[in-house]
Amino acid sequence: MDKPAKNPFYFYTRQNLIYLTARKAKNLKELLDDIKEAPSSSIYYHTHHYLQQHEYLSPEPPNDFAYWIKNVYQENVLAERLASMDLRTFNRLRDIRLQLIEIIQEVINSEGFADRNVPKGMEFHFMKAQTFIFPTKIQANNLLEFKESLAKVSLNSIYFHMFESRLRLESDLCDFSIWLRDSLGEDKLAKEFSSLDPYTHTLESLRSKIIKLIAKRIEEVANV
Repeated sequence: MDKPAKNPFYFYTRQNLIYLTARKAKNLKELLDDIKEAPSSSIYYHTHHYLQQHEYLSPEPPNDFAYWIKNVYQENVLAERLASMDLRTFNRLRDIRLQLIEIIQEVINSEGFADRNVPKGMEFHFMKAQTFIFPTKIQANNLLEFKESLAKVSLNSIYFHMFESRLRLESDLCDFSIWLRDSLGEDKLAKEFSSLDPYTHTLESLRSKIIKLIAKRIEEVANV
């Protein structure tokens, strides 16, 4: 399918440098205070880095906060509530932060709550990520080139355009959906991309899924 796009799609990739911050929490109240004050890059890291660590294996949804509360602080009900947060519904980091605060604050305010310190050396250490974005030499001028390009770009590029773009733009749409809609007029395909839940796929399976959607669309047009 060689219908030219109004504007080419330029693929970018990214790399993160991870830093240890001075913040650490030994109990739930300290964790809550640090979540309130930590930089947005820290909230992002602790709710998203598992996606990058499970490129080929099925990702485990729990974020770092849920993991620590379950396995170290040993408060299973709260951990399950945090783990069940549907990150797909958020396009702003501050809203993720507010949701974390609301859930933890509710537990702390509950009748009979008694905070406790975890063993020394088991504190929650806050990390933060600094992201560096780089252009690649890959671009797409039509749907067929887009499909071929998706098969070639790195998983870091897939991650950048599918995940980070929504938070970067504070949009319900990822970079791919916006380009399909605005430059190719592929509204239906753009909606299909948006309906995917990228948080339940590995990056490699997500790549395969979106390539299949494009291949199906190319075949539909060819048969008209």
